[in-house]
Amino acid sequence: MTVTLHVCTTCRAGQPVAEGDATPGLRLHAALAADAPEGVTVRPVECLSACSQGCAVALSAPGRWSYVYGRLEEADAPAILEGAAAYAGASDGIVPWRERPEIFRKQSLARLPPIGEMP
Repeated sequence: MTVTLHVCTTCRAGQPVAEGDATPGLRLHAALAADAPEGVTVRPVECLSACSQGCAVALSAPGRWSYVYGRLEEADAPAILEGAAAYAGASDGIVPWRERPEIFRKQSLARLPPIGEMP
């Protein structure tokens, strides 16, 4: 099953962006889309409402927990893709703590339960 890595392309990461220049979020999206692992679709979105948290991404798939991560930058692309591949391999979306890249352990903003499931 394919999982989706949503990337906020409007994120400015607290930086001024000159007219015509790419936002930090757009640059992060390009870095991620260029090397997405099998089973991961990288999709641009216009806002994840994490504006005060730098660049943000979200991982989701039907029947799995979803995650939102922030305080990311273009240089984090390899670790983000590593985490997305691990998420793709987890049937419920829960990657064991020690198997997550460090940025996913430390920069998680939210975890959302699968739609339709109640504890």
